[in-house]
Amino acid sequence: MLDQLDTPPLVVLWRVMDTCNLACPFCAYDKRLAFPRSAASPAEVSRVIGLLAGLQQAEGRKVMLSWLGGEPTLWQDFGRMTDQAAKAGLAQSLTTNGTTLGSSSLRARLADQFDEVTLSVDAIGQRHEDLRGWRGGFTKLERWVPKLAEDALAKNSALRVRANVVLMHDTLGEFENLCAVLADWGVSQITFNQLGGRDRPEFFPQNRLTADDVTKLKRVLPGLRSRLKSRGVELLGGDPYIGRIADSAKNVALKIDDCQVARNFLFIDEKGNIAPCAFVEDYFGITTADVQSVAQFSAIPGQLCAMQKRCPADACKNCMSTQQFSKFATEIKLRV
Repeated sequence: MLDQLDTPPLVVLWRVMDTCNLACPFCAYDKRLAFPRSAASPAEVSRVIGLLAGLQQAEGRKVMLSWLGGEPTLWQDFGRMTDQAAKAGLAQSLTTNGTTLGSSSLRARLADQFDEVTLSVDAIGQRHEDLRGWRGGFTKLERWVPKLAEDALAKNSALRVRANVVLMHDTLGEFENLCAVLADWGVSQITFNQLGGRDRPEFFPQNRLTADDVTKLKRVLPGLRSRLKSRGVELLGGDPYIGRIADSAKNVALKIDDCQVARNFLFIDEKGNIAPCAFVEDYFGITTADVQSVAQFSAIPGQLCAMQKRCPADACKNCMSTQQFSKFATEIKLRV
């Protein structure tokens, strides 16, 4: 069942591999890019799962392990590690491109073990397929995502099916229609972010949101939220988040001198680097290998916040972390 927690959970976002099976021109993990690919050590992930379970028990605070990639469901140890996390009593979430949702066994795993699945969908029909380099992909998602929602409902599962949309200049005009399609599929929450320029600077200038785009977005959001709410769908993203998107469209930098993201969010990459967000993944010099006890893991959020305040990374001069703002306007609800 779902419950609203007084204390926010600790969300540990673990990018377990930087390999992907799609060709998105805005993404650093585009399969066409030539760079050495790597994946997390299953033995190390297994060990840290044990620490997270111990941390949850010691602090009485729920821990959610969120699997990221690349495409994390392609990781050969995905099933074994998610089984272990479930047995350890951790909440779990997944961000996926949806290419593996045709598997009934994967959908069953998600319905049985996960609290949320976030599907990346950026446009309708052929436009989404072109952006993702996935012929026939949108048609497949039209079949598979409703099946996932139906599986969860049939099992009385706590699983929440969420969609995340990357907003771009050429796709913004169909955002409202896309949200309606996602609601038809059984998606219960929708989030969005603006196209970022750090991963693929060659794609960004022609496709970024303009100031006029953000003005249009602000105009449609209230009515869109209301229509979706009447269908039982939440469109997340608070006023500070929209304000940050507007500033970004105007090239206004936002310097963060005292980041508190690590209090509730930790990012771990496939090499084991621990940071408040992916933009500074190897800046702090702390890795999972350095953490050998529950007490040490418990101290990491405070250490990262203090280190960032004392000596901010260059990326903190213009913070792009959605966790710093209010992309998620409601608290995370977890199974208890």
